[in-house]
Amino acid sequence: MRIGELAERTGVSTRSIRYYEQNGLLSSRRGPNGYREYTEEDVRLVSEIRALLSVGFTLADTRPFVDCLRRGHSTGGSCAESVEVYERKLTEIDEEIRILLARRAEVAAQLAQSCPGCFVRG
Repeated sequence: MRIGELAERTGVSTRSIRYYEQNGLLSSRRGPNGYREYTEEDVRLVSEIRALLSVGFTLADTRPFVDCLRRGHSTGGSCAESVEVYERKLTEIDEEIRILLARRAEVAAQLAQSCPGCFVRG
């Protein structure tokens, strides 16, 4: 399939597909006419990349997942390297939550001080 069909099937732009290729996450073959050609495996890879990016992973974070799929695993998250990325990301999210909760407590305290009768949702 050509790049436009891959883009349509995966819901990403052709520009994104080229970007994934530039970063070594995809590799197209060239047809006799010089056009990029992709396979069903590329649909899987782009879908995996897209799903990970949509929940906050970076493009670099997706590499172990893509490599895992390329090695024939049924899911990109089933390899040890992918699990490490999941664990690191959860640690980062937990830290972000901790920071947000501390920030929320500070804002609530400022509101309570500025407006003693105001209700602070909790």
